[in-house]
Amino acid sequence: MGETESLIDVEPMSVDQLAGAFVMIAGAVGSLLLVIWQSKCHCKMNLCYIFSCERRPPNEEEMKSLKQQGKEMKKKTDKMMKKEDKILKKEDDILDELESQPSLSTADPRLSRTNSIKITELKEENKSPV
Repeated sequence: MGETESLIDVEPMSVDQLAGAFVMIAGAVGSLLLVIWQSKCHCKMNLCYIFSCERRPPNEEEMKSLKQQGKEMKKKTDKMMKKEDKILKKEDDILDELESQPSLSTADPRLSRTNSIKITELKEENKSPV
C-alpha cells in the first residue's frame, strides 16, 4: 500500500495538442450558444457577469413587419426573374437568327453588323437605375 497506483495513466501532451483541445472545446460551446441564440424560445444569457443578453420570440407587430418584408423581397425577385427571362428570350432569338443564316453561322458572329446592333440594343434596355 505504500506504492501509489493510478487508475488512469495520462500521457503528457504538447502545446499544439493543448491548443487543439482548447479550440475543439471552444467550438462546441460556441455551437451550443449559437443554437440557443437562434432558437425562438425565451432565453437569457449572463456571460461572466459582464453583460447579459435576452432573446424573446418576435411579437405580432414584428411578425407583421417580417411578413411585409418577405412580400417585398418576393416582388423584387419576381421582377428580376421576369427581366432575366426577357433577356434569355432575346438571346435565344438572336442565336436562332444566326443559325438560320448559313453565311453568318460559319463566320465570326462578332463581325456581323446586325449582331452588334442587337447586342447594343440589349445592353441599353438592361441599363436601369437600381
